[in-house]
Amino acid sequence: MSVTCGVECVVVLGCVRWAWKRCTYVGSYDSATWPPATPEEFEPIPRICRIILAVYEEDLRNPQFPPAGGYRLNPDWVVKRVTYTQTQGHAPPYLIYADHEHREIVLAIRGLNLAKESDYKLLLDNRLGMQMFDGGYVHRGLFRSAIWVLNEESETLRRLWVENGSCYDMVFAGHSLGAGVAALLTMIVVNHRDQLGGIPRNKIRCYAVAPARCMSLNLAVKYADVIYSVVLQDDFLPRTATPLEDIFRSIFCLPCLLFAVCLRDTFIPEGRKLRDPRRLYAPGRIYHIVERKFCRCGRYPPEVRTAIPVDERFENIVLSCNATSDHAIIWIEREAEKALKIMKENNYETITTAPKVQKFDRMNTIQKEHKDALERAVSLKIPHANAPEEEPLTRNEESVGGGNAMSSDNETKSKSVSYGGRPNWDVVLEKLLRNESGEFLLKKDTNAPQ
Repeated sequence: MSVTCGVECVVVLGCVRWAWKRCTYVGSYDSATWPPATPEEFEPIPRICRIILAVYEEDLRNPQFPPAGGYRLNPDWVVKRVTYTQTQGHAPPYLIYADHEHREIVLAIRGLNLAKESDYKLLLDNRLGMQMFDGGYVHRGLFRSAIWVLNEESETLRRLWVENGSCYDMVFAGHSLGAGVAALLTMIVVNHRDQLGGIPRNKIRCYAVAPARCMSLNLAVKYADVIYSVVLQDDFLPRTATPLEDIFRSIFCLPCLLFAVCLRDTFIPEGRKLRDPRRLYAPGRIYHIVERKFCRCGRYPPEVRTAIPVDERFENIVLSCNATSDHAIIWIEREAEKALKIMKENNYETITTAPKVQKFDRMNTIQKEHKDALERAVSLKIPHANAPEEEPLTRNEESVGGGNAMSSDNETKSKSVSYGGRPNWDVVLEKLLRNESGEFLLKKDTNAPQ
């Protein structure tokens, strides 16, 4: 009897300790050690948020729900707008915008629509270890949605890039569900740049606003030079590591879910989580907008911290009344604009003296952070993590896996089968990723354990 009582006391104390840590954990802890972002690197983010918001509008000339200050977009530069009727459930609505002022071609994808069953199907079309790509794992539903978008729009994007002198940046952006699609779409494009006119890697960018976890850790670090995630304070989605289908199953049994999470946090070591190649994470470099602090009421002037975290990459869900509101694109745009204004004002104060971090030095710092993150991933024995290369690859025949050339130019052309002059991305990827059962896999990883 005494032994039973002792075990019960230990269990109760353990649960109380876990509950205390959970209840006192705030979102600002995730980025407490990160350096601040500079206004130059953060400047595009509020503008990109407004382009994503424009997807929700039917007519930009007569907007129904404009953000503060308006969209600040030229309606004549909207090249194409695609609705749910046109996507037929294969992808969320999106628009293509040729921003001639900033010399960018932007494909922006909207977030989850709670009233659309097709969006839930995309989210739930995934099981851990179901889909491999480039030596790692990705979310299957979002991956297939990205392929569909490329099949529809790659020719339009290639034409726009060539018509504008092959000098514009190619920007993919999305919010929530759309952020996951945009991030995976960017990965595919980076590995098949020849299909978009041979666009250089350094002209491809992705802004994933409040993204879902959609790729394994080695891929999240590998593509941190082209994919940038934006997270507002306590946003729940980038921190939700539990498979989404399990969340929906547990919604009517919250105590069971909490008990399972408690057991996982208590008995599963961090190293084991990192070595699980199927575990998905928020993609790329992360910009964390922080505006609230522990035991303090109200919002504070937002500050932006940035890093390429390897371990402790938004692992803890924050129990906060703002966890869902921080996910809203309208709040993210508002706080990002406010944070950018504060950064510029602080920068103007030092205009009479040399800035602390000059632009050239900051670019070198960003490259060094990416290299350090890759080395950190290798040192932690992250599955399929690769050491940084001496020089970035710029050849069009850069492979889908690990950056090694797979074939000659002729072989690359033969794999890029097209119909009617338009590349078929299913065929491009199918020859590389099909396995015996018909699922997509990376050729060199077909013998990897599932």
